[in-house]
Order: sequence, then C-alpha cells, then structure tokens
Amino acid sequence: MFISVVVPLKNEEENVAKMHEELKNIFRKEKLQGEFIFIDDGSSDKTLIELKKLKPIKIISFRKNFGQTAAMDAGIKAAQGEIIITMDGDLQNDPADIPKLLKKLEEGYDIVSGWRKDRKDSFSKKFLSRGADLLRGFLIKDGINDSGCSLKVYRAECFRDVDLYGEMHRFIPAVLKISGFKIGEVVVNHRPRMAGVTKYNFKRVIKGFLDMLSVWFWRKFSARPLHLFGSIGMLSFVLGSGLLIWMFIARIFLREAISNRIWPTIGIFMVLMGFQFLVFGLLADILIKIFHKVRNERPYNIREIIENK
Repeated sequence: MFISVVVPLKNEEENVAKMHEELKNIFRKEKLQGEFIFIDDGSSDKTLIELKKLKPIKIISFRKNFGQTAAMDAGIKAAQGEIIITMDGDLQNDPADIPKLLKKLEEGYDIVSGWRKDRKDSFSKKFLSRGADLLRGFLIKDGINDSGCSLKVYRAECFRDVDLYGEMHRFIPAVLKISGFKIGEVVVNHRPRMAGVTKYNFKRVIKGFLDMLSVWFWRKFSARPLHLFGSIGMLSFVLGSGLLIWMFIARIFLREAISNRIWPTIGIFMVLMGFQFLVFGLLADILIKIFHKVRNERPYNIREIIENK
C-alpha cells in the first residue's frame, strides 16, 4: 500500500523540519511505503529554503499565496498513492495518529477524519469553530464532529472527480458523502502550537460560511435545482396572486379605495418575482445537465458491478 502525505504550508519555517522528521519516523516504525508532498503556499519567510534541505520530499511551490484549499488540491492531484493523508504543517496534528486512522480505514471506510476532542487552541478559535460545527451539522449533515481537523485519510478514488476551491477543504467529507462514500472518525491528539502564528481569522470564517451554503445547495439540489427555485417561485406567485385577488374584491365588491395602498404594488411584485424564480429554476436545471454532460459524469456513484454467472 503506497501512501501519499499532503501537507500545505505557509510561513512555517520553524516547523517543517520537525514535521518531516516525525513523518519519516512513523513511516519507518510502521513499515509504511509512501511519499511526502509539502506545498509552499507563497510563504514570505524561509519555509521554502528549509523544505529544500529535506529528503525524501516532493515540494510544490506556489508563486503567491492561493490559500490552504488550493494548496491541498495541488498536493492531492500530485499524489501517487492509493491512500492520501492530509494534515496541517503547524505540528498541531500528530503524525503518530496515522496508524490509528489507517486501521479505521481498513474497516471498510473511504474517508477517516480526525476528531480533535481535546483542542489546544485559544478560546475564541474554539468558540468560532464550535459555532461553525453546529451550523454545519444542521445544514450539510456530514456525520462527523470536527470537519476543521485537517488530519484525514482518504482512498485515492475519492478525488477522481473532485476539484477544491474557496475554503472547501473543510467540507471534503460532506462533498464525498454526497457521492456515497463512507465516512469514519477517530479521536486524535491535538498539540499546542509551539512556533509560527495561526492563519485562522474572521475572513476565513466568512469564506467558510459561504462555501458551507454552496455545499448545502449541492447536497440538497444539485440534481434538481428547479425544486428549490420553483418552490420559491410558486410560493411568491400564489401569495402575490392572493394579494391581488384580495385588492380586486375590496375595490369591486366592497367599494374600498386602493389607490393609496401599497398592497397592489406588492402583489404585482411578488407575481413577477414568482415568474422570475421559475425561469431561474429552469435555467439552473439546464445548466446542471450541461455541467454533468461536459464533465462526462452522472449524478450518482457506482461502487462496483457484480456479475455472477
């Protein structure tokens, strides 16, 4: 079994050598075969210089900072292993947990995610992450407790048709679950950061929330967007029509003046919005079909085909 370890980095000059050494030691101890892929995400310190001193290693160097998700995507696409392991380069993820995750994978899972049950982070970071986890559990239901933990093990086939963007690395299990892959979880060690500074900030929270909405939409309506936009359109059309009928009855039968009321305008607006949402749903439906056709993929995933003769 050949294993690829993918480690995105940005300004981690004090951590890369120790991370590499820990990975080598655990691979030697467990007699694992594989490769170490380190991605320098536009570091402004000596991270790349330190990486070039290490062996064995595959280094991917970005021209500028494109973000952790882009770095992870580049590393995954360069990986040669049957198994792909992702982890942070700040030494908070413990390479000693790798055998535990691999053992769980052998139970029939396609993805095994680490769960930092006892996190060694600041209160503000844990508070924001907890809020995001609650919202994620409500919207996308990926079945794990800690989507923010980068320490994960995947079968390589998971990424056959997956492209990562934005802050999507946090929602890889959710994206893969949509395609029917089986997800497991293991409690892992989480160490305090000893060097460097965290890259977690409020901007990443906003980007992560928007990507979460994207995953929610894809999970619920990727094969039937007309159901979402059509439902909103029908509701708007019915409510708008009801308002207009009410105004018609009030004017014709009850002899009430409606020229100074806002309800007729609101009714017309809602009817027009209803038509717009219906048309938008039809266009989205057409675009989804074109998307699947261009990518030569189906909106379902086949594990295997068995023929007994």
